[in-house]
Amino acid sequence: MATTVTTGALSLPANLAQGLIDKVETGSAVAALSASKPLLFGNTQVVTFTKHPRAEFVEEGAAKAPADVEFGTVTAVPHKAQVTVRFDEEVLWADEDRKVGVFQAIADAGATALSRALDLGVFHRINPSTGAVMTGWTNYLTATTKTVTDTGDADADIEKAIGLVLNDGEGYDVNGIALSKPEAFALATTRDKQGHPLYPELGYGTAITAFKGTKASVTTTVNAPEAATATGVEAIVGDYAGGIYWGIQKNLPLELISYGDPDGLGDLKRHNQVAYRLEMLYAWYVDPARFAIVKAADAASAGK
Repeated sequence: MATTVTTGALSLPANLAQGLIDKVETGSAVAALSASKPLLFGNTQVVTFTKHPRAEFVEEGAAKAPADVEFGTVTAVPHKAQVTVRFDEEVLWADEDRKVGVFQAIADAGATALSRALDLGVFHRINPSTGAVMTGWTNYLTATTKTVTDTGDADADIEKAIGLVLNDGEGYDVNGIALSKPEAFALATTRDKQGHPLYPELGYGTAITAFKGTKASVTTTVNAPEAATATGVEAIVGDYAGGIYWGIQKNLPLELISYGDPDGLGDLKRHNQVAYRLEMLYAWYVDPARFAIVKAADAASAGK
């Protein structure tokens, strides 16, 4: 249940000058592995090839044939995410008097929540606040049919998943790997028959940025612990450069709300409260065929 932050709940240190330090789990794997695109407000049509053109060798003096090519379109659909936090008015006074930087901390934590929301929407169509699936959303990455069941060998499982993408038709690129923290740890601690770590450069898997020359990101948004129904997803590999088209259509700054009932908890003035809100309007389109996932055995058998 949502609650209102009070001064007693903040545990404000007397000499803290740089603001509250809130340890956050992770940022966005989508943003780390796939570059954003500039997007205008509303649905964005993206032109794609449904049949790619092929070049033709032409002998001297010979006629040139037309390329057999077909175009299609996909739509990057807007999705708004928001974070609203209520304060007793006394928190404002505490922040002014002690220079704690409460609101900078809220802004930083809210920004982290919004970047996490991007992953949860793109990967799983999960509402971060409730953990429920957004049933009206039909475009999400883990809808892919390319699934590898966890065998207990993280290296082999990821390799097999990559093969599913590379060997599909003409083959898609694999330029990114998103790992859950348990999968990253399992990969980093893989040993040979003599007990030596196969990948000592990975440490304990907490800060992997590349694996076998491929960009990588470690984040709990892969397995999504906040999901109401466990996803079982351990790794997501594929064409992050060409398989995800996303961008920020509107980035709203931190907003102070002093009046009204912005979140259903009652009138702010009546309760001597204020609220801060951050909003982000994303838009994205995902081509699930360009990705493969590694899933826990029980999740793979049950389906998503």
